[in-house]
Amino acid sequence: MKILYDHQIFLAQGFGGISRYFSMLMEGIQHTSNVSYSFSMYGNHDYFQSDEMVLKPDYFQRKRFRRYPQKMSEANQSYVLKKLLEKDIDVFHPTYYDHYYLDVIRKPFVITIHDMIYEKYAGFFSPNDPTPYEKRVLIERADKIITISQKTKEDILYYNRIDENKIDVVYHGVDLDRIITYEDNMILPEEYVLYVGSRFGYKNFPLFVEAFSYLPTKKKDLKLIVVGSALGVAEKELLYRNNILDKTIQMSVTDSQLNTLYKNAIMLVYPSLYEGFGLPILEAFKNGCPVLLSQASCFPEVAGDAAAFFEPTSPESLVYEMLRIIDDTSYRNSLIGKGTAKLAMYDMAKCVKGTIDAYRSIV
Repeated sequence: MKILYDHQIFLAQGFGGISRYFSMLMEGIQHTSNVSYSFSMYGNHDYFQSDEMVLKPDYFQRKRFRRYPQKMSEANQSYVLKKLLEKDIDVFHPTYYDHYYLDVIRKPFVITIHDMIYEKYAGFFSPNDPTPYEKRVLIERADKIITISQKTKEDILYYNRIDENKIDVVYHGVDLDRIITYEDNMILPEEYVLYVGSRFGYKNFPLFVEAFSYLPTKKKDLKLIVVGSALGVAEKELLYRNNILDKTIQMSVTDSQLNTLYKNAIMLVYPSLYEGFGLPILEAFKNGCPVLLSQASCFPEVAGDAAAFFEPTSPESLVYEMLRIIDDTSYRNSLIGKGTAKLAMYDMAKCVKGTIDAYRSIV
């Protein structure tokens, strides 16, 4: 069985959750007998150029289109449309929601729905954003839908009238056998709380900032490390108003540096109101970092009793739980132990097998 993947998510984001998901999936398929894949990628994507990239296919096209993004997209689309006409392709798995191929495709195809954020929080997005429409079309047209949590499956069914048997839940995974690499020469604060990811609307970042601002009264040397894009003007003003701008460190990091941040953090706080899964949860578990989550969305499903939880609309609840993890060493260590044990549920090999089973069900 041969699978065709396209370029979409790798052009849309550098290091990110969805591109990481597909790169790890392709690596797993590389090591699976009787299954292979073809991949369109004209470009210069971070994962494929990085020394730490999990996947470096021989046929990766090392062409640079930085100055001509439209040409880069057109080159990739042309490659995909040509491959879809070849007889040896059994299943097509586009990596995002642009459906440029629908007029020509004669192969069964699978789409992964990572979340229903656009549908649940439409007010945070431009009404001109085509993503919700494109996603809805693909949900209707796809031969199989993979989603990454039972909660997301429920959300898909809430917003779309489709047969639930069309949807397979396949959890994200981490490679439990891969040796974790660390950046030993990082200069870090002695004590810090870690935040990883974007800080957009539904991520609940302002509430987290408000809650964190109470902690220096108890732990004056405690810092906040924010991993992600550079802080915007409004975010700096938010941090300044809460008297923690001077205690906040923003970082853009490699995988090894991120592992180091997890390993040395007092905790990861993930305050989001909604996620399809929450890959940083597994990354923290793997690096022995306690996790504090909002009691919302898929988080109870994914983390179970291996994480601490707070009421997502209550800064006081978040302050209480952060202080509990900081002050109670026994509780903190129990979270670390439960997180490590929970990882067995999310072996990447299970994710690869579940995905291949979904492919085979439509061939």
